[in-house]
Amino acid sequence: MSRNHIKTFLFAMLLIFAGNGYAQKNIIISESLAANSKPLKVKMGTQKMGKIWSFKFGDYEVANSKNGWTTTTNKSNLFNTKTDTKSTEKFAFTLSNKTGDFARVNAANNIEVKVLKEIELSTFLSIGENELLLDSRNFTAFININKDTTETWVLYMNVITGNTVDNGGTAFLTNSDRKIHIISTTSNKNGTDSRTFPSLGYEFFENEQPICALQYFGGGAFGMNKNIVWIHDNLDSELKLILAAAMTSILQLKN
Repeated sequence: MSRNHIKTFLFAMLLIFAGNGYAQKNIIISESLAANSKPLKVKMGTQKMGKIWSFKFGDYEVANSKNGWTTTTNKSNLFNTKTDTKSTEKFAFTLSNKTGDFARVNAANNIEVKVLKEIELSTFLSIGENELLLDSRNFTAFININKDTTETWVLYMNVITGNTVDNGGTAFLTNSDRKIHIISTTSNKNGTDSRTFPSLGYEFFENEQPICALQYFGGGAFGMNKNIVWIHDNLDSELKLILAAAMTSILQLKN
């Protein structure tokens, strides 16, 4: 087989591989949201030292940001059979839109992991056991619009797992008067995506009505670069900005 034939064959196989294995399958969202929004592809830009990713989608983009260092503390008993690790990462950013309005966000991600570890006495003998006692992940972001500190929206996401507890995850966005529930969704929600790694995301609901959605992982081997946002067309501009800021916070958390 000539070199040209080999190149043609490899190119054809690449197209087949790309079409079958990496065909884009987005998260499944509510029909009403799909009918009243358009998918906005997220451009991640770059992440410079001390900054978050320079996300941009639709009318929104990160104007400036600060990404703090991660702080970690470790505790263990005398024989290191029980460990407790706590870490905190903080970041802040300003998200602007094309009308000159902006949202300021201050976020913190707190993680605590408690583990039991066995003691290896020899190659074939050990005492104790390896056991995850607690894995707590608590993310909070505070959102203000146009320097207005009289109203603060709070994004809260928490998952606690372990051998004694599993809360299944809690996520919502609130300003005390209103509460928007955040529900996980995937591209395999209906069992139609056979990929090993399906697309992952969230859909936001207020009064049981879908108002926006975020895909933070596009599935497959290169899913990190397939982020998509949907925002309901009939929302007012301020709520759209708040939702965009909340979803940008999640994008930074996940990426």
